[in-house]
Amino acid sequence: MRKSGKIYFSLYQWLFLHMWYYVDTAKLPEDVCEKFLQFDQDEETEHFLQNCYDKADWFFTQIGHSLAKSVLSWFMTKTSVNGLLQRGSMFVFSDTQLKQLLNIEDNWRGENLLDLGAGDGMVTQFMAKYFDRVYTTEVSSTMQWRLKEKGYSILNIDEWDNGSLQYDLIGCLNLLDRCDQPMKILNSIHKSLTPGIGKAIIAVVLPFNPYVEQDSEDHLPTQKLSVNGKTFEEQATSFIKDVLEPTGFTVEHFTRLPYLCEGDLHKSFYVLHDVVFVIKPKENG
Repeated sequence: MRKSGKIYFSLYQWLFLHMWYYVDTAKLPEDVCEKFLQFDQDEETEHFLQNCYDKADWFFTQIGHSLAKSVLSWFMTKTSVNGLLQRGSMFVFSDTQLKQLLNIEDNWRGENLLDLGAGDGMVTQFMAKYFDRVYTTEVSSTMQWRLKEKGYSILNIDEWDNGSLQYDLIGCLNLLDRCDQPMKILNSIHKSLTPGIGKAIIAVVLPFNPYVEQDSEDHLPTQKLSVNGKTFEEQATSFIKDVLEPTGFTVEHFTRLPYLCEGDLHKSFYVLHDVVFVIKPKENG
């Protein structure tokens, strides 16, 4: 009886985790479906989750972090608090998944990488290993401190698109639904990519629900993206047809991945659902 119960639990757990990556391709238009890449949980993702479980067992550390957050949150944003405490690190894609998305090999090298809204740089490092120079932007001063610790150059959020630099890859991961002017960022990405070879990797949480953390009384963006539909498939398609293509981009690949975050006293980890696009400017765009 115990043995069958264990098998049942393992099957239930597999099905639950499989849903993090599931897309009903029958509900996608044919031209969208052919760009979809199917992923599943891999070893690097499992390692991140195991690390989350391990940290969740550090009871007194979790108590300390909880007390510190309750005090610091009075005068710091949640992002800055996490940066100071070195907690809440994110995981979007593994190295294997990134290579498939970008269609590159282990020995591939690019010149300039820019990661917009890079946070503590934990996701940046997956991309950084393939580039000679790594640039980042980040509004949180404590997160900037963490980025400098990792040796990444920090650009002013008003200067990265001034034409002085062009980038072979621009990362824009879970930023478009957290910024005030997402269309301005997309247009700046378009003009800042290295002609002929530049790509961007965009991650957005679905269902799409914009929230501006700083400098906004109602936390709503002044520029709204036209993302329509209710299901993951409908919103992913709308993001391609109504946002990316009208901005002058073509989508090379896209996928669904869990957007994982280290947990706290209440949960070992938190998960949201990302659509991840690899895009490049249209040849006539």
